[in-house]
Amino acid sequence: MKIRYVLVAGTAMIVAIAVAAALRSVKADDPSNRARIPAAAQKEIKSVEREIDRIEAETLNQARSATSDRFQQIILLGKLIFYDQQLSVNRNESCSFCHMPETGFSGPVSTLNQTTVAYPGSVRTRFNARNPQSHTYASFAPVLHYNAEQGDLVGGQFWDMRATGLRLDSALAEQAQGPPVDPAEMGLSDPACMVYRMSQRPYRSMAERLWGAQAFAIHWPANAKEVCDRPGMAPDGDPMPLRLADVDRGIAQTTFDQIAEAIAAFEGSPAVNPFSAKYDYVIAGKAAFTAEEQAGYDLFRSKTTHCNECHRDGGPGEEPLFTDFTASNLGLPPNPALPFYKENTPDQFGFTANPAGLKFIDQGVGGFLAGPQNPNREWAAMAKSFIGKYKTPTLRDVDKRPRPEFVKAYMHNGYLKSLKEVVHFYNTRDALPTCKPGDRGEKVTCWPAPENPETINRKQLGDLKLSDKQEDQLVAFLKTLTDGYSPPGK
Repeated sequence: MKIRYVLVAGTAMIVAIAVAAALRSVKADDPSNRARIPAAAQKEIKSVEREIDRIEAETLNQARSATSDRFQQIILLGKLIFYDQQLSVNRNESCSFCHMPETGFSGPVSTLNQTTVAYPGSVRTRFNARNPQSHTYASFAPVLHYNAEQGDLVGGQFWDMRATGLRLDSALAEQAQGPPVDPAEMGLSDPACMVYRMSQRPYRSMAERLWGAQAFAIHWPANAKEVCDRPGMAPDGDPMPLRLADVDRGIAQTTFDQIAEAIAAFEGSPAVNPFSAKYDYVIAGKAAFTAEEQAGYDLFRSKTTHCNECHRDGGPGEEPLFTDFTASNLGLPPNPALPFYKENTPDQFGFTANPAGLKFIDQGVGGFLAGPQNPNREWAAMAKSFIGKYKTPTLRDVDKRPRPEFVKAYMHNGYLKSLKEVVHFYNTRDALPTCKPGDRGEKVTCWPAPENPETINRKQLGDLKLSDKQEDQLVAFLKTLTDGYSPPGK
């Protein structure tokens, strides 16, 4: 087992070195050479795009023939929006591009997960700074709030909790409003452009039946198409370049909110949150763990690993969601393979994603609390203590993948590439020495220095003193959290 693990880690390191070299070769002054998508990923991306179109067409046919009730219609509408690539600036990227069902609604391109981690936006030369989070079970996250008894922030969406839910009373709906107008994602220049594009889609009448005829009754300016076809530049540029009258702007905002709520309705449906893992069958008494899985579950719940303290498997009145919706700094190193570090010069549209370049430090929740997106000024005083902390994800579907060789990326920056690496990191972060530059033992016999050392969680991980066999047992248990399990005989 250990030999296999070293080989996997070594392969990942070779790939990472190759990607870093490729990134260094990009000529910043030549827009045609700015694409940072590995060649091996191009075929996978085309396959994902075809699957997205297939699901959208299938859903549209279902919506046209449906005799479902209002709630089911809203879910169908949300699914249509979720899979609609035409709603991005270059009509080539839907919400689902980073969140497909075969991977637990996380990144569906193995080559990107293994290399760039972050996914390209509708403008294919722009990348985000983080690994796409899974949408599975995200609907259970509460509106962000401070729990005085715990002394902690709880809830919200995104790795840094910035989709608080305070405005729409739904963190998930507010999360859905981020990617459409993020220059590095769907890239629309104005929230109203989402409404403008949707007004031209074949499911417009469905939305009007649900929301009313006023949903798209907007007097669009003559240059609306031109403005909405231009990639977004905010925060450097005007966040609302469509010149709308006040009433029209109000209608557009209301419809934009309803779009987000429909997406959240789909993401909260059983299709995204099925509770159909082997674990669920075991708890229901309809299946049994193997000896290795049971040993892993016992370790998971033990005081040795502390796993269950943050990734809670339920209690009185709780769903077994395997998260407590708080944030933690695990002490991860930066991931130099992220193309974001190289986005420090203006692109062909004049947009600079990361002026700090290689000096960029991702401050996580602390960066959000200290920044202009924080809607509650009382939280700003806590910013320093949250630097480097990221939202604790659910462990459900943590190993869901379309094929055994498919590579998944883990943590906010995708530095870890397998559950074995994740468990080994939790187990040995503080027990192994700090890697030297170019150390071939990285991820196996040493770990790089953390990106944000000041707030590291040293109470629940770092030196668990687990054997290699115990690490494997934990991995075996984590694999039982994959949805779509069929008990023997079914």
